[in-house]
Amino acid sequence: MTSTMPVPMPVPDAEGIYAFPDDLCRAHQAWTDHLAERHRVHDHHVIELKAPHSGRPYFIERRRPTGQPVLAIEPHHDDFTLSASGAFLAHPRPLTVATVFTRSTSVHPALERTYSAEDAVSDLRDREGAAALAPLGATRLLLGRKDADPPYRPRSQDHLDVITEELRQIVDAHPGAELLAPAAVTRHPDHLLVHEAALRLGCRWFWEDLAFWPTYALAGCDQHLFRTRTGPTMTPELVDISTVILDKTTVLRMHGSQMHPERKMYRPVRHAWTTAADLLTGTAGSGPVGTGTYAERFYRTESL
Repeated sequence: MTSTMPVPMPVPDAEGIYAFPDDLCRAHQAWTDHLAERHRVHDHHVIELKAPHSGRPYFIERRRPTGQPVLAIEPHHDDFTLSASGAFLAHPRPLTVATVFTRSTSVHPALERTYSAEDAVSDLRDREGAAALAPLGATRLLLGRKDADPPYRPRSQDHLDVITEELRQIVDAHPGAELLAPAAVTRHPDHLLVHEAALRLGCRWFWEDLAFWPTYALAGCDQHLFRTRTGPTMTPELVDISTVILDKTTVLRMHGSQMHPERKMYRPVRHAWTTAADLLTGTAGSGPVGTGTYAERFYRTESL
């Protein structure tokens, strides 16, 4: 079930890309109020979510997954949500999300005193991940590994071997599930490791990871490194998420409940707007050409 409220048109670039979140905030609040009223009159399709840090309530329609199951392997609690949740809100499938690096000391600087220990940060991020995936009815599997600390260095081959085998056991326990993993567009060692492990396990479907992007698109150096590393084997595939962009905003408020100011959590939506330019020009897309306002980019490998 998808949203029936009209999706707001973004502010054009000529008006200033950074004015866009203000319009999105207003549209999202109106959509939240509409769903809250449906929840109040006992519409059982609508569920309540609470942002883990603030406890603020939000409302969203629960999805009804169908089709082939998907096993998504993410480096950190937020990676699937940031990069691929719109596609699954629009086209729900039975979903299991395996998160590799679930222990962390990475928290927003404004909250470092509130969440000062690894256990406290890890618990917050775990609750954010659970809330973000709740509308999709996803099963969560946590590997319990510690994420990389800056300055970032490549993970060891032994580390890759061990995590690959841990993930192999999960894959073997989900026969028939389609594998989905990060494309490792970024240079973060955790993303690169999970991407390599997924390749070893036969994964051919990847999402374009959004971590560490400076504004709403990749830095030129990262684009070059990605193309150099993958060559012609990664074929881009766009999924139109225009009809669910307000629900994705709700999901982002779960994963980013610690973010200050709130507009910082809209970076993936801003990127989805720019990515959809390819849909509008008719170069790619999963739906009718020229209808996309927002999109997420995935990749398929032609060969391994």
